[in-house]
Amino acid sequence: MKEAASKQKEIEDVLKDYHWMMNSIKVLRKSMNDAGEGLTTRFEDADMPKAKGTTSDPVYREVVRREKRWKIVENYERKISLIQDRLHLIKDDREIEVLHWLLDGKSYRWIGNHMGLSFSHIKRIRDSIVVQLAKETNGTNGTKDTKLIKQKSAC
Repeated sequence: MKEAASKQKEIEDVLKDYHWMMNSIKVLRKSMNDAGEGLTTRFEDADMPKAKGTTSDPVYREVVRREKRWKIVENYERKISLIQDRLHLIKDDREIEVLHWLLDGKSYRWIGNHMGLSFSHIKRIRDSIVVQLAKETNGTNGTKDTKLIKQKSAC
């Protein structure tokens, strides 16, 4: 029971943060694809003594900084996949509409005004979506690969 509540809380949090995480992934990927031009040490600085206990190499420090940022991107991608891999579970047209507006970062009030429903009704629909998305699946995302996975597991 605790696991189901924990999964639902995780789904709720990701739904709330989905939009900004997607935007962050786009921005971070774009900025991280630069090779770090202009970071090489100037010739005059090459003979300077290094600080003790740390590295003064700016290229190395930039690599370390970028590695940390890539880990953040991977974490966001994992969370977003939690939702994307379960989208096929939502079948009701109204729930699908609410879900997509939530993923686009719209507020409950905005969605309610757009759909002609109350704020509390949108929250109830969102709660229903969370319950459905939190249900455990057999590890597939509902695509045609499902048959292949089932065949492999039968062997």
